[in-house]
Amino acid sequence: MGKRKYFKTFLSEIPQNIFAGFVVSLIALPLGFGLALASGAPPISGIIAAVVGGTVVSILGGSNVTITGPGNGLVVVVLAAITTLGAGDMHQGYLYTLAAIVISGIIMVILGFLRMGALGDYFPSSAIQGMLAAIGIGIFAKQIHVMLGNLSAKGSIVDLILQIPTGIFDFMKTPDTSIFYAGLVGVISLLIMIFYSKIRNKYFQLIPAPMWIVVLSVGMYYYYDLFSILEYPIDKSLLIELPDDVLSNFAFPDFGKIHEFEFINAVISITLIASIESLLSIKAVDKLDSLKRRSNVNKDIRALGLATVISGFLGGLNVVTVIARSSVNVNNKGSNRSANFFHASFLVFFILIFASELRKIPLPALAAILVYTGYKLASPENIVKVFKIGKEQLIIFLVTLLTTITTNLITGILAGIFITFIIHIIIKKNSMFFIRNLLKPNVLMFKEEDKYYVSVKNFSSFLNFTKLKMKLDQIPESEEAIIDFSLCDFIDHSVMENLNNYAETFKRKGGHFEVIGLDGYKTRSNHPFALRKNTPLLVSEVLETKRGVLNSQKNLTKRQKSLQRICNDLKWNYTVSPKFSIDEIYNFGYFKTRHISKISNTLSNGNCTLFDVEFSEGELIAKQIIKVTMMYINVDKYIPEFTLDKEGIFEYIYHFSGFKDIDIKNHSDFSKRFYLSGKNSTEIRSFFTDDLVLFFESNTYYHIEATNDGLLVIGSERLAGIKEVKKLADFGIRLKNIIGK
Repeated sequence: MGKRKYFKTFLSEIPQNIFAGFVVSLIALPLGFGLALASGAPPISGIIAAVVGGTVVSILGGSNVTITGPGNGLVVVVLAAITTLGAGDMHQGYLYTLAAIVISGIIMVILGFLRMGALGDYFPSSAIQGMLAAIGIGIFAKQIHVMLGNLSAKGSIVDLILQIPTGIFDFMKTPDTSIFYAGLVGVISLLIMIFYSKIRNKYFQLIPAPMWIVVLSVGMYYYYDLFSILEYPIDKSLLIELPDDVLSNFAFPDFGKIHEFEFINAVISITLIASIESLLSIKAVDKLDSLKRRSNVNKDIRALGLATVISGFLGGLNVVTVIARSSVNVNNKGSNRSANFFHASFLVFFILIFASELRKIPLPALAAILVYTGYKLASPENIVKVFKIGKEQLIIFLVTLLTTITTNLITGILAGIFITFIIHIIIKKNSMFFIRNLLKPNVLMFKEEDKYYVSVKNFSSFLNFTKLKMKLDQIPESEEAIIDFSLCDFIDHSVMENLNNYAETFKRKGGHFEVIGLDGYKTRSNHPFALRKNTPLLVSEVLETKRGVLNSQKNLTKRQKSLQRICNDLKWNYTVSPKFSIDEIYNFGYFKTRHISKISNTLSNGNCTLFDVEFSEGELIAKQIIKVTMMYINVDKYIPEFTLDKEGIFEYIYHFSGFKDIDIKNHSDFSKRFYLSGKNSTEIRSFFTDDLVLFFESNTYYHIEATNDGLLVIGSERLAGIKEVKKLADFGIRLKNIIGK
């Protein structure tokens, strides 16, 4: 029945997926040409990658609404491979690069079968941003010369950037009419890309900006051909070159350099960038899916690898998941993988039916699309965003960017990883801390009643995030999860960003994902993704805390702000520092052998006080630091000393050790479920009235200790999440009212 329902839904959604695929193809067509040309490959190779990718991945892939084809990230890598392997002969270099693409696809298939989709988590976020910015600068530096009609600009990325002022001057002063008109088309095309989103006419917006460029470019040709007495001013060398018979002009890979270092380097570079670009795009597109589905990343990597192998053998570029075209697909109601298939089908239709018209597109028009794309990847806004996260993240970003521009992508990303590790050591001021704890298990997960609890120890960074990720991926997104970092000393930016992604996914699927234990951390900035280091408060900060200075919204963590909102709702008082003497807590048996080091985050109404307490058990190598949320209730009258806990195996052991479980008359079920002990059994029996017994039987189990004038209420021996704090506060208020009767 489930399969029949799925098939029926699939059929009913075909019309909207056909439309979505059509709109995506309008963008994919000029981009496919442009990315291929920017890579130094024939224009048709970009379309082959899009067609093969759309067909293979739509059938075998593990994602739902992604679109596949040639990617921005591979432009610089493929161009470098063609140039290096061809040693000046671009066509022969292209054939060698096709072989590298095929080998790269085979490696991706293997990685998929080995379930290596998590490899993307080993790269620091800021280093990836720096790498993408470097790719953007590389695309921009090369294509801005093509956009101005200059196809002969050569040199490294730095050289091409330095040549830009001269290139602009030469374009403005050129006596060559063909170059001037071609460059003018390029400039107008760039303006269309820039101002397209600012034109809010619904009819204009029906056609994507890249397709407007194609339509106007081809329209310009036909204007001169049909209506003007003048000849078309742009030389044929500045127009797209397509084979006369597309179906019989496939290029085939040349494996002649398979053993050479340059070839192996090209394979590694292509595989690395294709994998990273696809993994980032899949993760991003999953957030856009209105049906809240999660992609099978490893299955998708296998499908992308197979599509890349086929594309390479047919003369096409790598096949990757692309974020921009996938976003367009989602925005146009694409709901399943058929949209990817239809996008490929429309591309075949355009190539076969409109081949002669497509040959009339000027190369500068396509270059303008890529200039805009390159600028978006390396936009100054991205640098500002990285800087807001932390100055150290800007250093990682810039080191990766500059190294990539001056050397190559592999060296650049390795430099990014290395500088990230060095910065972590400098911030932590302890190199052995990371080395000593890297291979240790640092994540503990268990299910507690109706929620999952995950505790992280030592440190959590891009180096060991997969340990945490493996646990988090086991939790259904519709459930409640609490992630506790109170026993962790260091959390990097990449982990904080990934945790935010999990929180968004859980929220979309109706679950609850809460991160706690960050209250004692110092951050490098106020950004929610900032790197965090668990550092004891300095004396000056302790004094500020006592004066209430650190209670400002600016200095509070997300959990502390939530606690403050709870206090506002309950009309309680919230402060970072304790409002009562620690001596009162030491009166309870629970703390007879435990040393309290810090009390924080108190919520109080005068009678009931919730607080986080940090204490230690044992000494020397057996010493353990524990952080727990508990509640103290001032009952304002004499009550007997007692301990109440849930009946369990340890309570049976207490029986055999001579401790007595006090039974309450006429409440045998209570006596079976709870372990009640104390010195004066008569007073205790008198205190436990019918109402009090019924209250404990009807509510959540808590460990409760009583002195003569107060109660200590403890849930689980850990920090509580926000929902648990609300529950504990409600329990305390009602318990206080019952006792006060």
